[in-house]
Amino acid sequence: MLSPFGRDLVAGLSATPRGVSPKYFYDAEGSRLFDRICDLPEYYPTRTEQSVLERHVGEMAALAGRGAEIVEFGAGSLRKARLLLRAFDAPARYVPIDISGEHLRDAAALLRGEFAGLEVRPVVADYSQAFEPPPPAGPGRRIGFFPGSTIGNFTPDEALVFLRRAAGLLRGGALLLGADLVKDPAVLHAAYNDAQGVTAAFNLNLLARANRELGADFQLARFAHSAFYNAPLRRIEMHLVSRVRQEVNVGGERFLFEEGESLHTENSYKFTVAGLRELAQRAGFRPGPVWTDPARLFSVHWLHAPEGGNA
Repeated sequence: MLSPFGRDLVAGLSATPRGVSPKYFYDAEGSRLFDRICDLPEYYPTRTEQSVLERHVGEMAALAGRGAEIVEFGAGSLRKARLLLRAFDAPARYVPIDISGEHLRDAAALLRGEFAGLEVRPVVADYSQAFEPPPPAGPGRRIGFFPGSTIGNFTPDEALVFLRRAAGLLRGGALLLGADLVKDPAVLHAAYNDAQGVTAAFNLNLLARANRELGADFQLARFAHSAFYNAPLRRIEMHLVSRVRQEVNVGGERFLFEEGESLHTENSYKFTVAGLRELAQRAGFRPGPVWTDPARLFSVHWLHAPEGGNA
């Protein structure tokens, strides 16, 4: 019986055009490679968002209030959450949610060692789908944290669905959301085509994961990483392009790739500040302060969730 990854990959390979969700990048190896991407000189989003958070975290802590519970969607290595945990006033609990269970548990164990007395309650779940969150930790507000412009991996319709679900989960609290901004396409191209080839390895690891977990027979040397900015749709697209005509086997099924045919592995939509605020309003949030870096490469938004008590 195929895993959810196997089912979704077979379905994506059977579709026209072919594609698979970027959430499957993040097994332990994919998470490790993404941590390397975040430190690359070309990859501006992580360090830029970090600088915005460092500069304004005091304002964010004041908005959150005492005893807040921090719920991070797609927590990864938990690096940015440390800024909030140090600055917030007596946070009641930290709930990191991520699909990569092994990576999440390791990161949570390190965090417990750094913040003695803080309850860290990791949840292994696909936050893009409905999941059961733990009950609220106390009377403080529940503050969602969704950094890294991961919102851009969703299609516009999917982003709206996620934000509506988050608005319900965070009732009476707020969402702190990072969103990458529209900019010079040359800057975007460099960020997803680094000179060291780490992003290419990250993309190709999806096929390596299929080989490891599903018994697939992808030959990675026969596929090329491709990333480009689709200006009319305001998104980076990542693909794995077949270098030759070839057949692959996944989950007991055979798939023919023509030379030049691709598997679409990721979108990364870019936003304007006004466009992101309008999307949040449609989802039920009330937009609050927005912080950006001086070059306006990246934005961080405080979005007030609907009232009505914690969900």
